[in-house]
Amino acid sequence: MDRLARDSLSIGVATGVYAISFGVLSVAAGFSVAQTCVMSLVAFTGASQFTFVSVMGAGGGAVAALPPAVLLAARNGIYALSLGGVLRTGRWRRAVDAHLVIDESTAMAHAQDDPGARRRGFLLTALAIFACWNLGTLAGALAGGVLSDPGTLGLDAIFPAVFLALLVPQLRTRAVVRCALAGAAIALVLLPLTPAGVPVMASALAALPLLRRGGGGDSR
Repeated sequence: MDRLARDSLSIGVATGVYAISFGVLSVAAGFSVAQTCVMSLVAFTGASQFTFVSVMGAGGGAVAALPPAVLLAARNGIYALSLGGVLRTGRWRRAVDAHLVIDESTAMAHAQDDPGARRRGFLLTALAIFACWNLGTLAGALAGGVLSDPGTLGLDAIFPAVFLALLVPQLRTRAVVRCALAGAAIALVLLPLTPAGVPVMASALAALPLLRRGGGGDSR
């Protein structure tokens, strides 16, 4: 097994452990095991799924839970715009690939230099996470109330830790670092003031200077 395959599998396993907490929380929020598993199969975007079940578990209805969940999922559409050379052509092939566009698969693709490696990194990471995320969801849903609060077990820290590990290699120039810091500042300012999902989407505005300059290759 080469380095790329090992890295992809490691990310998948770590995300699968995090999915256990989603399964537990979803069942605790009133969803059945089947509903919880279908959500992971069809939605396949952890942040949106957590947001949806959290709102529903707090007593909110679908009208209140859907907007922030959809807003968080919309970031994957932005990611797809940067994966033009990675995603396949053809209606059905592109639809399958679109379902696999998530934070980790996008970051892994962009971490590779060779076009072929970018496609392979995207696919290996996405498939590893898809399998582990759904297995973890099932395990957590079946465990139900047997496990304690996932936060006390540290499971809630896995997702941001994995994403940060993928993000760090992208900070190759000062321009990229400045945009990353600006995005973090935007999110921190908006976090206590706006609904869930808005800070994440708004922080993407910090990347506009890089897009205008062609991707941030300038080290200044």
